[in-house]
Amino acid sequence: MSGYWRRLQDVVADRGPLCVGIDPHPALLKAWGLPTNAAGAERFSRQVVEALGDQVAAFKPQSAFFEAHGSAGVAVLERLLADIGGTGALSILDIKRGDIGSTMEAYADAYLADGSPLAADAITVSPYLGFGSLAPAFERAIKFQRGVYVLARTSNPEGGQVQLALTDDNSVAQSIIDAAAQTNRSSRLRTIGVVVGGTHESLGCDLSEFNGSILVPGIGFQGGRMRDLPTLFGDAVDQVLAVVGRGVIGAGPDPKALRSKVTGLLADVPE
Repeated sequence: MSGYWRRLQDVVADRGPLCVGIDPHPALLKAWGLPTNAAGAERFSRQVVEALGDQVAAFKPQSAFFEAHGSAGVAVLERLLADIGGTGALSILDIKRGDIGSTMEAYADAYLADGSPLAADAITVSPYLGFGSLAPAFERAIKFQRGVYVLARTSNPEGGQVQLALTDDNSVAQSIIDAAAQTNRSSRLRTIGVVVGGTHESLGCDLSEFNGSILVPGIGFQGGRMRDLPTLFGDAVDQVLAVVGRGVIGAGPDPKALRSKVTGLLADVPE
């Protein structure tokens, strides 16, 4: 298996820079005419993958919507990750875990180690116990050729309270971006990506020296637009993987409607 960065570059070159969020929350399940339980979440999620698995570069299941159904929901997530793996698309499991010591090691083993039923191609993590606390996730990602996306400048407006706070040298967000870039240089890989929302008029951080994937939530329902990505991200736009959740899955359950939404979004990407 090649490294995460290479696999991502290959699939984006073939399918375009779009990741579809899989968020089976109750309102969407009801809109699809499905029960608001684990069985409904499974039918919803696996239908999305069946409809779009050959069309999009990646899927981003939000773990919380599966965990809400207990062990049955986690079992659905395991099967969903296996489905994604069979389509040629990449799986980015949105878990936003972040802890210290042996707990972080356990998270890393659960979501990044070969043989784990919850292992994804990449995961999201939170650095707010310190960037260095995420080392076990970085180590597993490098070892098993997976990816890690570190929250840096998120799409929600409340994030700026912490992320734009100033350190001695820079903002917190910038320090995370710079630390991720240094980790990539040290490993000579591009395993570590960052999460930077597409909803801001100005990012408030500099990505010109960043050397990994940039996961960009907030496109569609939250107000971000594909056509604005080059202006917002400048020369780093080629590293962007845009995330659209409700803007796509809200069109279901008709597979043709889902595919049409994706086609429209990809057509909106500037050349």
